[in-house]
Amino acid sequence: MLLRLVIFLLINFAALGIGGLFTSGGVTSVWYQQMNKAPWTPPGWVFGAAWFTIMICFSIYMAILWQEAPQLHFQIAAMFALQWILNVGWNPVFFKFHQTTFALFIIIALTILVGIFLFHFLSIQKWNTLLLLPYFIWLLIATSLNAYAVVRN
Repeated sequence: MLLRLVIFLLINFAALGIGGLFTSGGVTSVWYQQMNKAPWTPPGWVFGAAWFTIMICFSIYMAILWQEAPQLHFQIAAMFALQWILNVGWNPVFFKFHQTTFALFIIIALTILVGIFLFHFLSIQKWNTLLLLPYFIWLLIATSLNAYAVVRN
């Protein structure tokens, strides 16, 4: 179990690192600074704290799910890989290429996928599903922030 947890932590934090390459310069860019942002946009430090917590919880969730559902490894791996691609892909689309509408479609797809994780594996994960709530709730907030950027800019 510990090895699986370490592997998921490494993969998930790699996603944050790759995403951070695009986000850090994007947040300080003139384009982002002049953007009309939602009034409920949290301070910058909240994003780092939230993602740190989310990735720890998600890694624990994935390590347990992998252990509890060996017959579903292919499905779990495919869903996890798609989640990883969408998660990493959103950052350059939004911050580097300034494609806020396309980024909105990406984050909606990611939110739906995490929602599928939440409900599809509920019978296997039971109380462990609570580990996904920070990710799902944060994605709902992030989707609303992205949608606001699309509508107001």
